[in-house]
Amino acid sequence: MDRFVFLTLDGLSRGAVYAAFALALVLIWRAARIVNFAQGAMAVAAAYAAYSVTAATGSYWLGFVAALATGLVLGAVVDIAVMRLVDHRSPLNPVIVALGLVLLIQAVLGMVYGNEFLPAPAPFSRTALTVGGLAVLSPYDLFVFATVGAVGAALVWTFTRTAVGLRMRAAAFAPDVSRLLGVNVGGMLTLGWALASGVGALAGMLVIPTELGLHPHAMDLVFVSAFTAAVVGGLDSPPGAVVGGLGVGLLLSYISGYAGGDLIPLAVLALLLAVLLIRPGGLFAPATARQV
Repeated sequence: MDRFVFLTLDGLSRGAVYAAFALALVLIWRAARIVNFAQGAMAVAAAYAAYSVTAATGSYWLGFVAALATGLVLGAVVDIAVMRLVDHRSPLNPVIVALGLVLLIQAVLGMVYGNEFLPAPAPFSRTALTVGGLAVLSPYDLFVFATVGAVGAALVWTFTRTAVGLRMRAAAFAPDVSRLLGVNVGGMLTLGWALASGVGALAGMLVIPTELGLHPHAMDLVFVSAFTAAVVGGLDSPPGAVVGGLGVGLLLSYISGYAGGDLIPLAVLALLLAVLLIRPGGLFAPATARQV
């Protein structure tokens, strides 16, 4: 029983990070109808910026802020300098460009920083607290929950309670009408890319300290897990991304704890395949009218 409780809490902690990363994918999808396969590589680039700032200043928190700022700027640059130049008449074109960005970013990071794992310490202890003789969450796990919860609440408030959020939603779902109403559709798309990249950078900063360390490919498996979470919940559903992230985190924690970590990649791909075959739009996809 103790093992089950520990695996559940650990899975929820990891799932919270997957949920944040899945939210970044959902933001891009809702803003531009693109699955940004470069999201993981962009998050790693932001984490390397944090590493450089922390190494120069000795402050983790300055590096943390630098990672978020790098993510925001990188997202805007990718939209303006790359994605706007892509012919979107074929949905395959943005996918190919995004995959090319992954190779480019990882190659540049490897040339600049090398391909060895670099230390990525956590700002709080990762030793689990004990309650009644039972190991529960660590201070770092509590920090992850609080951070992801705050970001999720801020995104919900932005998209439902602010004029900017309403413009972003309008630009995504009805760009032509939005232009007629005076909405800067291009600016809203760039803002969507920046926010998504910033959230991805945050997720990277939260998950990399729990892995082997900082590496150009550090987010590869995390991206696959987060993408699976987004697909499980539905790419059009932010609440679905959160639920999917927590569910994937729990599933992988149980499999790792009871069957071994070697089965994690297989389990992720099996879950992704099952959802695509049974409910391609995701579990929280909005109902559509039946065509006859």
